[in-house]
Amino acid sequence: MKVKDSNGTPLSEGDSVTLIKDLKVKGTSVTLKRGTLIKNIHLTGNEDEVEGRAEKVKNLVLRTEFLKKA
Repeated sequence: MKVKDSNGTPLSEGDSVTLIKDLKVKGTSVTLKRGTLIKNIHLTGNEDEVEGRAEKVKNLVLRTEFLKKA
């Protein structure tokens, strides 16, 4: 399984990524701003999604189309 960011750069377990778009977090009033750094990502069984943790939100599932490798 090859997981790639929005630019086609391969991502691996433990990488850091930045957001390329402001994203609202479902179920909360939090909006993650463009440029937010997500450290130590975890790969899931789906190549279009990774798990991560932002300052205010734990256990985020992020779509790779909104990420860029840091």
